[in-house]
Amino acid sequence: MYKKYYSQLLTANPQIQNYLSHTHHYWPDVAIEATLQYQKDPAKDVEKVTSVQKLIAEVLNLSRPEKIIFSPDIHELVNKLMKGLEPKKTISVLTTDSEFYNFDFQVEKVTTHPFDDFESRFIKKISDNHYDMIFLSQVFFNSGMVNKGFEKIVASVKDTNTIIVVDGFHGFMAIPTDLLEIEDRIFYIGGFSQSGDGCVFMAGPTDSTLISNSSMDFSSLYRLEAVLSLFKKDGVTVDKIHSYVQKLQNNFRNHLLEIDHHYLTEKNILSVDYNHHGDFLTFVLPSIEQVKLLHDKLRERNIWTDFTGSRLRFGFGIYQNDCIDLKSIN
Repeated sequence: MYKKYYSQLLTANPQIQNYLSHTHHYWPDVAIEATLQYQKDPAKDVEKVTSVQKLIAEVLNLSRPEKIIFSPDIHELVNKLMKGLEPKKTISVLTTDSEFYNFDFQVEKVTTHPFDDFESRFIKKISDNHYDMIFLSQVFFNSGMVNKGFEKIVASVKDTNTIIVVDGFHGFMAIPTDLLEIEDRIFYIGGFSQSGDGCVFMAGPTDSTLISNSSMDFSSLYRLEAVLSLFKKDGVTVDKIHSYVQKLQNNFRNHLLEIDHHYLTEKNILSVDYNHHGDFLTFVLPSIEQVKLLHDKLRERNIWTDFTGSRLRFGFGIYQNDCIDLKSIN
């Protein structure tokens, strides 16, 4: 159904089952072609910025596309926000133990597990203390868990001077997202795996003076515009992508019953609600060594996955077959 968009990489890698997460997903053909277009047309960067701002705003239901800025990576954007805080000896940050970004300040981390009461535990911290910044993910990178209540968390922050940052890196174009009601209160950071690295965006409040565009290689904007424009033209919405991925994940879980593997079993998957989950499934193994052994065994059989610590991740995308074939690892 969607494989037609990825013919170049699928043709070049016919034996590989690519289940790498997020930025390692295959690019659609138009993203590859956009890189060549950029080399021929380097004088229209400003037009691309405006176009991509509008496309992102449509996906997230943001009313002010012009408040979206771009950067090569998330670290530079967070550093911009940090520098905007009033000078003080110590900057206090409330975050979780499941964030990609590392802070070098006074940080209080709330564990995401047990996930059932994460929201209430996080909100209690907010009500009991003052923080200069609150930073949390929409989808946690080391589990795939969706933070369904981040709007409620935002509403619980009463101090208007507290900066709220939502890391939507694994949520944008994966989880249906409507930010209209909270766009004046948060900084939302995202990127799109199917246009590659090098293009991170941040949408901020109307009155924010903390953000401005960074110097960057604008070829990433060409790729991002090409993919978002194609999907918009063909009606490939976030809802359709998410629904398709959910079908793939369900097929995958059924396949686990067929192979009867010691570690690749549903009881080892981190999940509370498969209907509200990211585009990757995460298995918890006994040790980092066991994860690496299994990861390498899968790679030998041309099944590409990735891992973080003792967690093995299978990422799902619309270019994949209806079901992965893991029979060869038994």
